[in-house]
Amino acid sequence: MVRVRTMRAADVGNVAAVRVRGWQVAYAGIVPQAHLDAMTVAADAERRAASFAAAGSEATQLVADDGSGAVGWAAFGPYRGPDAGWRTGELYALYVRPDLVGTGIGRALLAAVHAATGDYDALLLWVLRDNRRARRFYEAAGYRADGAVQSEAYGSVLVPEVRYTRSPASPGPREAGDHTPG
Repeated sequence: MVRVRTMRAADVGNVAAVRVRGWQVAYAGIVPQAHLDAMTVAADAERRAASFAAAGSEATQLVADDGSGAVGWAAFGPYRGPDAGWRTGELYALYVRPDLVGTGIGRALLAAVHAATGDYDALLLWVLRDNRRARRFYEAAGYRADGAVQSEAYGSVLVPEVRYTRSPASPGPREAGDHTPG
């Protein structure tokens, strides 16, 4: 059974591995391969440890723990864009270890995020336009593309992203299991 809880400093290595492998698998054919190949767990863990230790971060980070450590990770907080109200949240990231995608871990993490963001009027996220699996996942959870588009540069390649939004009252799939951060 997977339990969703608040991330701890001891989770940094597992979270870095989940994030790097998640990028390398999910974004293959979307993000330039040279960028994906250059990603390392060690470098990501170093950045993540520094960020995790920094005071004043408004991000909340959750992990899905299967008893052996973090196998999924989500981060959220206030929306970082200039075009949203002060009561708008943002899902910054959600990754599951690639060999566990489709097992319900992502849904459990997302349910925990939704439970923790009830004070927001809306929750937004950015997803790569060509990441069809992720777009279906968020649509099944009640998110809808709102028409905003931006691009991220990876070297000389621009990769388009679309913004999705969900109000706290939006219906989503009912989840089983322990979703209580803690």
